[in-house]
Amino acid sequence: MPQPDTTNTMFHLAADFINHTNRHIFLTGKAGTGKTTFLKYIKEHTTKSTVVVAPTGVAAINAGGVTMHSFFQLPFGPYVPSGAHLFGVDNGVTDTHALFRNIRFNHDKKALLREMELLIIDEVSMVRADTLDAIDAILRHFRGQPLLPFGGVQVLYIGDLYQLPPVMPDDQWQFLKDHYESVFFFHARVMRQTAPLFIELNKIYRQNEATFINLLNGVRNSTLDWDDLEVLNQRYLPHFTGDDEQYIVLTTHNRRADEINNARLAAMPGQMYTFTGEIKGDFSDKALPTDMDLRIKLGAQVMFIKNDVAEVRRYFNGKLGTVTDILPDDKIVVKLAGGEDTLVLEKETWRNIRYSWNKMEESVDEEELGSFKQYPIRLAWAITIHKSQGLTFEKAIIDAGNAFAPGQVYVALSRCTSLDGLVLHSRIHPGAIRTDQQVQQFSENFHKEEELELLLEGDKLVFWAEQLLKLFSAEKMLGELQLHAVWLKDKKMTGMESAGNLSRNMQQKAAQLHDVGLKFRQQLEPLLKEVLSTGNTAALKERMGKAVAYFTNEIYEGLIQPLRRERELVKGIAKVKKYVLQLSGIEHFLWNRLQLFADASYGNVKFNEGLPDYGKLRWPVAEEKAKEKEKEKDKEKEKPAKKPREAGDSRRGTLELYLSGKTLAEIAEERGLAVSTVESHLADCVAHDELKIDRFIDEKKISKILVLVKELGVTASAPIKARLGDEVSWGEIRAVQAHYRKVME
Repeated sequence: MPQPDTTNTMFHLAADFINHTNRHIFLTGKAGTGKTTFLKYIKEHTTKSTVVVAPTGVAAINAGGVTMHSFFQLPFGPYVPSGAHLFGVDNGVTDTHALFRNIRFNHDKKALLREMELLIIDEVSMVRADTLDAIDAILRHFRGQPLLPFGGVQVLYIGDLYQLPPVMPDDQWQFLKDHYESVFFFHARVMRQTAPLFIELNKIYRQNEATFINLLNGVRNSTLDWDDLEVLNQRYLPHFTGDDEQYIVLTTHNRRADEINNARLAAMPGQMYTFTGEIKGDFSDKALPTDMDLRIKLGAQVMFIKNDVAEVRRYFNGKLGTVTDILPDDKIVVKLAGGEDTLVLEKETWRNIRYSWNKMEESVDEEELGSFKQYPIRLAWAITIHKSQGLTFEKAIIDAGNAFAPGQVYVALSRCTSLDGLVLHSRIHPGAIRTDQQVQQFSENFHKEEELELLLEGDKLVFWAEQLLKLFSAEKMLGELQLHAVWLKDKKMTGMESAGNLSRNMQQKAAQLHDVGLKFRQQLEPLLKEVLSTGNTAALKERMGKAVAYFTNEIYEGLIQPLRRERELVKGIAKVKKYVLQLSGIEHFLWNRLQLFADASYGNVKFNEGLPDYGKLRWPVAEEKAKEKEKEKDKEKEKPAKKPREAGDSRRGTLELYLSGKTLAEIAEERGLAVSTVESHLADCVAHDELKIDRFIDEKKISKILVLVKELGVTASAPIKARLGDEVSWGEIRAVQAHYRKVME
């Protein structure tokens, strides 16, 4: 990813707080100040075990995380933070008892919750207070830390409270109004215990025009005077269309945006091209960043929905362009707005992930549950203000009437890079520029740069001290060996008398190290207090050096070496493969513990001088696996290049299996595809006259869908699905639309 601006002091102060302290942080900033860049930077540069969550599916996909509801198994109704069971199940209200009764975390998920060190909540402006309290209750419970906010997990909140607020239906607020001052996350009960450090990114990258920046600040803070408002309303041009200048319309409702896009596309001459996305595995239709069926014509106005990952960024999320050509291999050529540059698009992939805890590596893994592959563009004559959050436009028409909700005016206006590129289709009245007073009051708590620097230095020392104290707990090591003993208990393996002896000896050694570690921690605490008060690290370095050398030697000689001898002893015995794998896993775990001691430090003070080499504290088996991977790569290079697949090959492969009598599920399993992708292929076959519609869908379904296709149009898949629900699939809708287009041609 592009490196952050080295002159942005607040950005780097915030990163230091995340990486080198346990302080909770609320990172905010005006539109265009780099909040998304900060999130991605932390994900790539922190050493902490990190999980990213967001309030909606689209926000989670964009942040590279998961929804908070799926990760924490949160209820969708209101949560009342009370220990008493106040409500029945039927009214949709969840209290603490009901919350835990309905959670079904498996062993791996509980391990992940226990080991997580950093929780990032993106788009926190849309998170409700009761949702945050539910997360707090879950983490305290499953981490076994009932007195610590979030069970001791560091929380990074990212968002702009002046943008879109949480959604709270009136009937739900009736249950919560006696428990919360407002719906905003900062009025959660847990926030009274642990208010976050408030850091505001203040370097604006989106706009550089002083007049416009001042106007946006006035809208954000509800401080516009009449003169400022008049300057803004000079951009009121109710009949302006911007047809020839690549403007995008920002409106309040999805239906209005769809109407504009569909009407503009239908009015264009020329052939309609359809590019069907591909879903593999589990990927929700509600989280699609663009259309499953991307329909465009030459000359269509489109918008990029991803940032370019190249070092020299050619486009960004929100950049407009015009489709100028469709190449024979179904590649789309786009001319970028504001110049003559053209770009041949490649399909991009969005991932739906699940977090898991890798016990051997002691790290958070991201398991891909599914993916969506499609060109990173969407039709862009119009978009909703809600979906525009986080995007940047050089030219925009704001068509919102009087339907502005708090924050919508600011979100809409701040998408633009300049005042000259902004057009209003309705005047902005003083009443539309309103900011919630509670938001304003909370937002006044930000810290200045000088305060942050002073706090950071002190917090770093405390954090380093806490890390050293954790180092000398052998609890995890003892637990791992006890689990091995339980596994071994019921195993009957001939010639394996040594297995039980080894297990008992290792547990005794780990228990001994645990006791020594507890005693050493008692000695360490006064040394750390001395460093905190005097800054002198000499005594700490001497004592820590000896302790690190002792523990390293004991782990290597007393645990790793006996493990290796046992592996050599049993390798010729039949039917002990699982046992050998168990030993390898434990050895891997122990090498990682050794590495922690080798890396131990207090700031710049290292304690590993004079440590034995021990193979440079790397697990030898890991090195062997790395060599095997390199060999596999070399073999792949030697293979003859595959013949490029021609356009249409994939769908025709699906068609061949379908015509042979296989079901959609059987085709999906055989080809490693999602059923929805198989349906998309068959819909394309209908469009290309390769399959008769009635061979794919029964007549009753065709009739139901066809009525709505005639009413709503051949591109309106979503409204049709909304009306018919689970009665029909997306693929069936697309097939009928394709059939109807052919009939009408």
